[in-house]
Order: sequence, then structure tokens, then C-alpha cells
Amino acid sequence: MSPKSTVAPRTKVKPKTERPKLWKVILLNDDYTPREFVVTVLKAVFRMTADRAHGVMMTAHQRGACVIAVFTKDVAETKAKEATDLGRSKGYPLFFTTEPEE
Repeated sequence: MSPKSTVAPRTKVKPKTERPKLWKVILLNDDYTPREFVVTVLKAVFRMTADRAHGVMMTAHQRGACVIAVFTKDVAETKAKEATDLGRSKGYPLFFTTEPEE
């Protein structure tokens, strides 16, 4: 009789892929940009419904700022710039910024 040996199956080590860090897009309130224009920008750039855009705009108006959405860094920066540029193109100080999500 031959001795029995057990062979453990070889497991492949998979490299652990990290999810990309997420960034918040933040709308900052100002006292000059018309509310209707802010809603229009939120609908156009962030694809919000009219009701959602109005709620976000009011939150920013009352609290001074409001997180709009969370994206990967490149997307967040692109959308913030696009939305800010839309305001600037009409002469408004509308401003969106980004920051890393904790």
C-alpha cells in the first residue's frame, strides 16, 4: 500500500484592486445668480429633475453650500468646471467646487 498524500489545490493570488477614490461636487451659494438659472444648470449638467434641482438649489441657498453628486475625480472636476463655466458665460458668479469624499 502506498502512503496517501493530499494535494491542496493551488490558489491564484489575485491582486487587490482598489476602487478609485470618490469626489464630491459642491454648489456654493452666491447672492447674484438667479435661482432659475441655477436650476437650469443643475438639470443640464447633472441631469436632475426640476424638483430635485430646485431642492438642491434651496439647500445651497439656505446653508451656503450643497453637495450635488459624487463621482470619480476626473468626472467631478469636469462637471464642476462645466457648471461653473455656464454661469460665467452668462456673467454670473455661480461656482461649483470639488473635494475628496472622506
